[in-house]
Amino acid sequence: MPQLPAPAYPADVRARLEADAKEIIARYPGSRSALLPLLHLVQSEEGYVTRTGMQFCADVLGLTTAEVTAVATFYTMYRRKPSGDYQVGVCTNTLCAVMGGDAIFDELKQHLGVGNDETTEDGKITLEHIECNAACDFAPVVMVNWEFFDNQTPASAKRLVDDLRAGVPVEPTRGAPLCTYKETARILAGFPDERPGAVEASGGAGPASLIGLRLAKGEEPHPRVVHPRAGGPQDEAPAEHLSSHDAPQQTSASDPAHPAGPTAEEGE
Repeated sequence: MPQLPAPAYPADVRARLEADAKEIIARYPGSRSALLPLLHLVQSEEGYVTRTGMQFCADVLGLTTAEVTAVATFYTMYRRKPSGDYQVGVCTNTLCAVMGGDAIFDELKQHLGVGNDETTEDGKITLEHIECNAACDFAPVVMVNWEFFDNQTPASAKRLVDDLRAGVPVEPTRGAPLCTYKETARILAGFPDERPGAVEASGGAGPASLIGLRLAKGEEPHPRVVHPRAGGPQDEAPAEHLSSHDAPQQTSASDPAHPAGPTAEEGE
């Protein structure tokens, strides 16, 4: 059966969103270019992109709902059903998977009692697997509302979600302090993060990520990326935040005998 027309926002909500939308649209020479941030805006209102939100975007941009729906369903950052306060994404792409990401994801599903793209009964956690978090030098990586939690294990990941559900403050490895998914969506819509210290907080790449840049600048890179496990010279650890490839750490339950990669460099 055809769906009924999307219900309208309450008058006060629509007026507030229209003011925000006007500010967003003014940033672009063509109004339809504002669709992506506008979808984040309506997501910040209800925690996901509703039919009402898509109708609102279509109205203010002069688009059809089909055009808006085509975009909203293409990008995975736009939720299409109610979501938790904390979006917990576990990278299960190749490197994170072999370093323990698959084990983390399997244990979190069992621990939380939810499957992929499902939300806990208390509405706190939505769990999903992510193809890549673009942080391979910190594998295995978990993201919460797009903030990094590096070098995770099944045990640390379970502590993380337990703290989130209990309201215990948690700090990302890098980047700004956590906020709720709705608050994150408003920031992604292009509005400033007004929390004290949030803008100043920043992340950084690991030494393994920076070797190419250092070579390009003519600098001497750290002589080894993966340290030997036993025997041979041991280089002094870099001052930066270590990744699991710069200094093997107990990060993987997939291979307990070798928790952080190969036992030796090629040729050794």
